[in-house]
Amino acid sequence: MATVKQGDTISINYTGKLEDGAVFDSSEGGKPLEFTVGEGELIPGLEQGVIGMACGETKVIKVAPEFGYGPREEERVFEFPKDKMGANIDFETGRQVQMFRADGMPVMATIIGKSETSYTMDCNHPLAGKMLIFETRLLEIK
Repeated sequence: MATVKQGDTISINYTGKLEDGAVFDSSEGGKPLEFTVGEGELIPGLEQGVIGMACGETKVIKVAPEFGYGPREEERVFEFPKDKMGANIDFETGRQVQMFRADGMPVMATIIGKSETSYTMDCNHPLAGKMLIFETRLLEIK
């Protein structure tokens, strides 16, 4: 029976969970995820985790932060003056906003706190620093 190897294009169904069981993403009830193994389309831990799977096989793949979205970096959390966001704008905690780095490149930030004069912004990926658990089922090797 054929098993997944580097360079194969495959399709899987998956549910991504955190260690506390909270679901952060899933293809169940939707379109399966199709990708070519080893091309860097997905986080490395998930790509490596499907290698060796056979069609119809299910597998739980645990992905440590260094093979997922990286470690959480406190230097990516900073205060941003409210007056630089524009007049009469008051964003709620939890909202994601697009900001621009000094070199002009866009970056997403989550507002994690606010005071009278500033917002506390977090530019870490929301899943950075977290162990990710993927319940996967290999549907097809193309």
